[in-house]
Amino acid sequence: MPIVYLVIPCYNEEKVLPETNRRLTEKLRGMVQAGMADEQSRILYVDDGSRDKTWELIRAYHEADPMVRGVKLAHNRGHQNALLAGLMTAMKDCDCAISMDADLQDDVDAIDQFVAKFLEGCDVVYGVRNKRDTDTAFKRCTAEGFYKFMKFLGADIVFNHADYRLMSRRALEGLSEYREVNLFLRGIVPLIGYRSDYVYYDRHERFAGESKYPLKKMLSFAMDGVTSFSVKPLKMISNLGMLISVLSVLGLIYALISYFTHNAVAGWTAIVSSIWLLGGLEMLCLGVVGTYIGKIYSEVKARPRFRIEENLGETDKSA
Repeated sequence: MPIVYLVIPCYNEEKVLPETNRRLTEKLRGMVQAGMADEQSRILYVDDGSRDKTWELIRAYHEADPMVRGVKLAHNRGHQNALLAGLMTAMKDCDCAISMDADLQDDVDAIDQFVAKFLEGCDVVYGVRNKRDTDTAFKRCTAEGFYKFMKFLGADIVFNHADYRLMSRRALEGLSEYREVNLFLRGIVPLIGYRSDYVYYDRHERFAGESKYPLKKMLSFAMDGVTSFSVKPLKMISNLGMLISVLSVLGLIYALISYFTHNAVAGWTAIVSSIWLLGGLEMLCLGVVGTYIGKIYSEVKARPRFRIEENLGETDKSA
């Protein structure tokens, strides 16, 4: 029987955590009793610098139940870094780890299917949404557009898959070799390779609390994904520059012909429009190039992606 770890990143989740812990402990105990998971299996919560009582709840759950572990990050590092911290902590003790969000939108009952596919020999199992009925029309269109755009740019990501996935210890060890500071796990995990499969599930409404991904964070996350896994925007800028150069030469030829045939008309509007058009395109191109340079700046500093302040249950393997 495999030692299964459920890795749950948390940020200000005090409203939903009691129900999350109840459901997950019930599910994991049921799997142990059914012979699908070893009794050393654990639930690992990662507190990403929460400002509410999330860590106090995690500590209380650990003290009441050795099946619950907790990791507290020294500072808020964002969802992806918190998730990576949990996976790297679990890697030392588990046969496989399943990552999921704390808001209970991911179907807990699908965990059995993840483990079943792991027992069949899969190292990575992706949780894929059947549909997006729980999303607003705006979020559904933007999310699906993001996946399609990433595919267009050449990134190898799984359509309608977020961070609900199973990874074997071997896959986790492969993940540990990727040293990016700008983390986008949905793009990194498919690069690891090994045998993979999919589990399809219906995503639920958030049980309680507020979404930790407002529009601003979603846009930032999408930008991280695009600039971390594709250089196509830079190539598109080069192509755009060549196109503008060709059009500029044609415009110059037309202006010279008009001048020598005495058909030229002084036009302030045309001049100003051209200046604004070219100036706007230059600023856009500089912005894209600057984003890539900023990422290079972050990578070469090689700062720690996370720092663990406290680790509950680190030595309780015999519990």
